[in-house]
Amino acid sequence: MNVDDKAKAENSAAEHDLPTNNSPKDPDEHQVDTAAKIARRKLREKRREKRAMDLLSKDDEARVKLENAAIERSKAVDSAVLGKYSIWRKENENENSDTTVRLIRDQIIMARVYSALAKSKNKSGLFQELQTRIKESQRAVGEAAADADLHHSAPEKIRAMGQVLSKAREEVYDCRAITQRLRAMLQSADEQVRSLKKQSTFLSQLAAKTIPNSIHCLSMRLTIDYYLLPLEKRKFPRSENLENPSLYHYALFSDNVLAASVVVNSTIMNAKEPEKHVFHLVTDKLNFGAMNMWFLLNPPGKATIHVENVDEFKWLNSSYCPVLRQLESAAMKEYYFKADRPTTLSAGSSNLKYRNPKYLSMLNHLRFYLPEVYPKLDKILFLDDDIVVQKDLTGLWDVDLNGNVNGAVETCGESFHRFDKYLNFSNPHIARNFDPNACGWAYGMNIFDLKEWKKKDITGIYHKWQNKNEDRVLWKLGTLPPGLLTFYKLTHPLDKSWHVLGLGYNPSIDRSEIDGAAVVHYNGNMKPWLELAMTKYRPYWTKYIKYDHPYIRGCNLSE
Repeated sequence: MNVDDKAKAENSAAEHDLPTNNSPKDPDEHQVDTAAKIARRKLREKRREKRAMDLLSKDDEARVKLENAAIERSKAVDSAVLGKYSIWRKENENENSDTTVRLIRDQIIMARVYSALAKSKNKSGLFQELQTRIKESQRAVGEAAADADLHHSAPEKIRAMGQVLSKAREEVYDCRAITQRLRAMLQSADEQVRSLKKQSTFLSQLAAKTIPNSIHCLSMRLTIDYYLLPLEKRKFPRSENLENPSLYHYALFSDNVLAASVVVNSTIMNAKEPEKHVFHLVTDKLNFGAMNMWFLLNPPGKATIHVENVDEFKWLNSSYCPVLRQLESAAMKEYYFKADRPTTLSAGSSNLKYRNPKYLSMLNHLRFYLPEVYPKLDKILFLDDDIVVQKDLTGLWDVDLNGNVNGAVETCGESFHRFDKYLNFSNPHIARNFDPNACGWAYGMNIFDLKEWKKKDITGIYHKWQNKNEDRVLWKLGTLPPGLLTFYKLTHPLDKSWHVLGLGYNPSIDRSEIDGAAVVHYNGNMKPWLELAMTKYRPYWTKYIKYDHPYIRGCNLSE
């Protein structure tokens, strides 16, 4: 203890009592001088170490922030890719069936990192060896998504790559450099995925707009044969039922012959009393002959059917209908046909949705004029052409709407599909009159009380809001947003089992929900008549098509 105290005292003296030039240079003073220098040097080293640690800590914090930001961005990218890596893959495959595939791809990633380091350190031999192994592994994995798809040489390539990776680790390993390289690769992959996602959105929107060649062929052949028919053979039977309010009436507006046939067939096949059902079909002049011919050749049993041409509704003109007037305006034509044409796929993905031809068709807006189209009816069930009926629907006519006009299934959950998803609440007209948390509902299967409709002047309310939206400042195009405004506080919620939605975009709907639904709806881009339809949902639709029908067989329509 005495020795330690003496050493501390000497060090303290060395810090404060430094020797001067005038002091005598005896041996003891020389020892004190040496001790002081040692103490100063130690203090300087400690300060340097502390500064270095602080700098390293700051650098690590910045690096961690960058990595976390890159990881968060990658999480935001939708990874639900259709095919083997679809988000419902686990239902059909062993969840570990791609372990070897992922191992090979991980090896390729590390080999790319090490090859970049080898090149920067002039290790040309190692660089060439890594490049060779990368090419071999890429050939071995190919387009495989599961281990069963791999080439038989895959295990050998994995061993060879493992050996060269071990060699690279010994020669060029640098933790900081590897981290930076992996971070750069992650960010680059993130941006690439974002770009591909935009392109995918554009292409799916484009595909959703199209009519397949086979359906176009069907429509053209039916049209030719219809206009070859004598006039007396172009009439449907039981026309006296069309204005009988005691029967069950359906409104279906479509330009797709095959889709309309599925709606009618599925409804009649599941109806308890088909003879009491009346279908009112409205189409455009291009498909009018085809729609008539199809149902003349394939009458829906004892049910009544009638087909009309929307272009023959003379009251539906631009002086009465705001949408028609807006579609004729120079601004709308500029929006649709001239301005801001995208030069790339990703740039066009955001605009293409709102340039879908269905928004230009009055068939899409005719749902707001049901009492004008069917003035003698009291109630009518509106159906979209992308639905399939699975149960008898007559119970909907007995639902008490409690004075409301519209009966529909609500679509909102805890925080989604509410009014603020569809409407611009920064606009004072919307903010003053509507609740942003009000629950949205589905168009596609709606029971309308036409007596209450006339009393409450629903079409007039629709006209008022459509006029206010001439510059598209309240909502984008479409019929659901104006429907939400028009039937606000006038919609009665139906039980969800009446109408299950999402078969055109949601791959994870519970099977029991679909099987228990009265109507299933393929809302979304993946319509069942398109090639991009989800395979697992398509049989609900195809079961109502007669693929051995001469017209269908002649146009190469197949399951």
